[in-house]
Amino acid sequence: MFIRIEPSSVTPIYRQIMDQIKYQIAMGILRPGDKLPSVRQLAEELAVNYNTTLKVYNELCRENVLRVERGKGTLVTDQPQTLSLSQRKKTLATMLRETAVQAMHLDISLDQAQQLFAQEYKAIALQKNRSEPS
Repeated sequence: MFIRIEPSSVTPIYRQIMDQIKYQIAMGILRPGDKLPSVRQLAEELAVNYNTTLKVYNELCRENVLRVERGKGTLVTDQPQTLSLSQRKKTLATMLRETAVQAMHLDISLDQAQQLFAQEYKAIALQKNRSEPS
């Protein structure tokens, strides 16, 4: 599992880690049942505070993205999303708000931002479809 932290980003470190784990799951890089490093191992690999990685794992377990099994460690869950649609929309709205601030700071118009979002969404969906087993 490869995670890159951008210290100068306005996005908190724990959020960067969460987003990258979710991305790797969405892309099929991490699959249901795959084991993740321990909280301590990940903290050491990323040179971040133990509590930061603990927060990430706890939040991803709460969202049913990960599960902890005694004797096996932290695994990617094979169960569907348990958050309600309104909770998922709220989470996405928070991320989009941060993106909108960045777009405005970079002088990117709403039309340009929407076009970029659509391109990225389609590219990720295409890549995901290619990586899924036939």
